Amino acid sequence: MNTNKTLKEEALHYHAKGRPGKIEVIPTKETATQRDLTLAYSPGVAEPCLEIEADPEAVYKYTAKGNLVAVISNGTAVLGLGDIGPAAGKPVMEGKGLLFKIYADIDVFDLELNTKDVDEFVRTVKILEPTFGGVNLEDISAPECFEIEERLKAELNIPVMHDDQHGTAIISAAALLNALEIVGKDIDKVKIVVNGAGASAISCSKLYHSLGAKKANMFMFDSKGLIHPSRTNLDGKKSEFANDHAPAETTLADALVGADVFIGLSKGNVLNQEMVKVMAKDCIVFAMANPTPEISYEEATAAREDIIIATGRSDYPNQVNNVLGFPYIFRGALDVRSKEINEAMKLAAVRALAALAKKPVPDIVNMAYGKENMAFGREYIIPKPTDPRLLTAVAPAVAKAAMDSGVAKFPIKDWDAYETQLAKRLGLDNTLTKAIISQAKRNPKRVVLADAENLAVLKAAQQVKDERIATPILLGNVQKIHALIQENQLNLQDVSIIDPMRPQSESEQARLEKYGDLFFEKRKRKGFNKSEAHDILRRRNYFGAMMVEIGEADALIGGMTRNYPDTVRPSLQIIGRQPGVKKVAGMYILMSRFGPLFLADTTVNFNPSAEEIVEIAELAAKEIEKFNIKPRVALLTYSNFGSADGEDAVKMRLATELLKAKHPEMVVDGEMQAHLPFDQELLQENHPFCDLVGGGANLLIFPNLSASNIAYNLVKEVADIEKIGPVLLGLKKPAHVLQLGSTTREIVNMIAIAVVDAQTIK
Repeated sequence: MNTNKTLKEEALHYHAKGRPGKIEVIPTKETATQRDLTLAYSPGVAEPCLEIEADPEAVYKYTAKGNLVAVISNGTAVLGLGDIGPAAGKPVMEGKGLLFKIYADIDVFDLELNTKDVDEFVRTVKILEPTFGGVNLEDISAPECFEIEERLKAELNIPVMHDDQHGTAIISAAALLNALEIVGKDIDKVKIVVNGAGASAISCSKLYHSLGAKKANMFMFDSKGLIHPSRTNLDGKKSEFANDHAPAETTLADALVGADVFIGLSKGNVLNQEMVKVMAKDCIVFAMANPTPEISYEEATAAREDIIIATGRSDYPNQVNNVLGFPYIFRGALDVRSKEINEAMKLAAVRALAALAKKPVPDIVNMAYGKENMAFGREYIIPKPTDPRLLTAVAPAVAKAAMDSGVAKFPIKDWDAYETQLAKRLGLDNTLTKAIISQAKRNPKRVVLADAENLAVLKAAQQVKDERIATPILLGNVQKIHALIQENQLNLQDVSIIDPMRPQSESEQARLEKYGDLFFEKRKRKGFNKSEAHDILRRRNYFGAMMVEIGEADALIGGMTRNYPDTVRPSLQIIGRQPGVKKVAGMYILMSRFGPLFLADTTVNFNPSAEEIVEIAELAAKEIEKFNIKPRVALLTYSNFGSADGEDAVKMRLATELLKAKHPEMVVDGEMQAHLPFDQELLQENHPFCDLVGGGANLLIFPNLSASNIAYNLVKEVADIEKIGPVLLGLKKPAHVLQLGSTTREIVNMIAIAVVDAQTIK
């Protein structure tokens, strides 16, 4: 089965599983009691209605309008699919809404309009204005998109933007400014060749002109050739960039001679190495056609050592990605209740993005892209989409530009408070998950999966193989696994499958004998005779652990089970602890609204001593540091800094003292109740001496297994938080055990963590 077919089936399943689609509406107020409903609806709802009637601006105070954007399309220019109609375009509009939410905490209603009539489209959107704080036009064909946007901007009193026009323009303009700075060229002097004359190309060219590019130096091509004044087939938008500084018959290849910049917004493979070679010294090529650029990164860099190239692809440097712009532009516009998104606001976004690329890159972004230290230069001219600073860099710049240009109705007075508010809007933090998976992809490892007779495990194996996160090795009954692969049309035919219970060949039998002998040597003085050693190696967790121990695999993911301590035993007996480690421990990662939270020990040690608590904290902190995150440790119990005594309070108090003495550089404090690190106002007011004031905690250490396991299970279910784990800490080589009922997504995340762990093994 080919990968494209697998992707198709996975994509269809993804959109259809559970609640169909990708977005939903959820209440933001209490609805549990009759009193709640009385306030939410009749008769209580009449009061905000009357307030809004008296003061229309009060709609922003009492309703969701100020954080609600309409994503509107008629489906006439959907992605690379063309005119597929409004219903077929709905998955894309839902996807846009999802991006608004996860990157800028903006709510979205997607509206698919069944009309190609410009007047009808504009009329429909116009009468919906009271509902929304802003309008994002999407996937509307040219030239209608120009008229629709212009009319709506003129007739509505809320911000309107057609992202297909302006998104690429804003991101590429920031990249262009930085690229020109690197090569030491002035934007008003460079020769720019634009291949493509659609909505995006026109908007890019307009924005470059606003930044100083001369129209006389810009040569635009459509499918019929150079946009030249002599042509009679130009619509109003194209004619704005008609250029008579070259003959009408000039070809793309002709125009590129001596050109400083190539902007590609057309189709793949229209640019070849010979055309690049005739461009000016230190040429800049933005090949932004998707999924196939006008010229590949490899071809371009092979043709010219002095080239700066950007594409729309994430697997190469300098990705021009619209998600760098629209969430943050609308965030800034909404927060000052801007009447529009004007040129000043777009230029502010351009300059904010350009400036951010020159600042030191956060460790978590370096990790996501497998770099030790990305820095401003030819291969880093634009921020990465995973950069957590984008919201606090771009949104304030846009908001300030709206205020300065006179279109803001609700100016911001305290910018520090606004930045804090933005940081709290990030919601569920999936940045860490993206970073872990990206890091794993940089150097995939061999991961043995001990429970491959499970469909979720096989689907995870398919995903990590296709995405090059890891090379899976499957353990289990060969016939059963093949049947599951065939029944579910998985593409795992070339993956190694081993059945320790039933060796399929003489070589497999010989390997089983070898493993048995090795295990006997390890355990012959610890209760095993030779026969027992050989028998136990037929168990998959033992067999997989031995593969890791002797270097035939790099990491082990054990079978799904309730009995976690027993399933850890094979790894302890075969792989063993890291030097100096007395107790292994388990840790869960929760993707909370405070960012990633690390909880330990959640799976192994029933009632650790103070000294063992110290070791658990050390192991967890060391693991966190692999993700380029600074641990901030809270030791939790029922007491706050000596407010109560008792076995657990005294133990955690002593453990805090020991940790502080042993690691004076560590940010750690306790003993404290679980809510305190997250209520900074309360912590500052009552315990200003605490090391966690001002930053809170990301690593929570519990006094015993009962407390940690209850806390983990309660929080993940009630708050519906994404989780990773349990991650086993303290072994010489990575081995983790899946929780019973783990989903494919959770298994993929565990495999990725195992790969990152294996990458750090020397």
